[in-house]
Amino acid sequence: MTSNDCAVRGADDARWRTDAAVAAEIDAALIDLDWSRLPDGAVRCDFDAPSGLLATFSLGDPTHPRVVLVPGATGSKEDFILLAPLLAAAGYFVQSYDLAGQYESAAAGPSARSEGRYDYELFVADMIAFLEAGAPAHLLGYSFAGIVAQLVLAERPGLILSLTLLTTPPLAGESFRGVRWIGPFSALVAARTIASLMIWGIVTNKNRVQPQRLAFVQKRFALTDRRSVDDIMRLMKRAPDLRANLRMAKIPILVVVGSHDLWPLRLHARFAEQIGARIAVYKTGHSPCETAPHQLAADMLRLFERSG
Repeated sequence: MTSNDCAVRGADDARWRTDAAVAAEIDAALIDLDWSRLPDGAVRCDFDAPSGLLATFSLGDPTHPRVVLVPGATGSKEDFILLAPLLAAAGYFVQSYDLAGQYESAAAGPSARSEGRYDYELFVADMIAFLEAGAPAHLLGYSFAGIVAQLVLAERPGLILSLTLLTTPPLAGESFRGVRWIGPFSALVAARTIASLMIWGIVTNKNRVQPQRLAFVQKRFALTDRRSVDDIMRLMKRAPDLRANLRMAKIPILVVVGSHDLWPLRLHARFAEQIGARIAVYKTGHSPCETAPHQLAADMLRLFERSG
């Protein structure tokens, strides 16, 4: 039995799907693991997107209902190596990809038309192309990718069966104004400075992650194009207001947040109420897919059922 098998040992225990206490108990017992290794049975390949080749993995039976998990800034598909097996074991075909400029998709990037910038159009075009390459999907957007997912829903609603917004910024415009540590001064702080502070906090383990997780994220930064991180921070300083569109959407939406997220819980709760979404809160931080995968999977499966 490998370390990754041990980490998701609750995958074969169906109780976590219906009992929140059991899911929380399993999550609390998660062990450190090799985050660079994809789940057993996962297929690694490259997807030819508008911005270039995106690194992907797929897990499960391709004939089963499709789930697409998209990581955020400074992240990668590996952020879902605990969540994906749980969804695949429940009968879903799970896919993920690294955003352009991030980790193993570092070579993908902007064209000359965008003056060398990673912009919303680039990330939206990539997500639409990936969704178009298969059946309509249950879509999860993590943090910044949640903003991109909202834009895709507005443009191509037929591609999405349900939407999970995982610790997605709950504020439009200058989204950092609600962040605990920088909020009052965010309008005065340059995007590159915010990116530098974020990277510094991650590589110096201000999040207090376990050793193998820390080693992986430090290694990941060695490949990630720093320009992509700077540009994503710039985009998050002018997040679009899509609350009305989300409220009118004909699919179920779930807002997921940790009780110790970057943005206060009250802002996430207000956002969920404004868009008519259910909210799920776990006793964790900004990364429930890493620290509360069983609880997250259980809530996502209930969301999928609501989609019909």
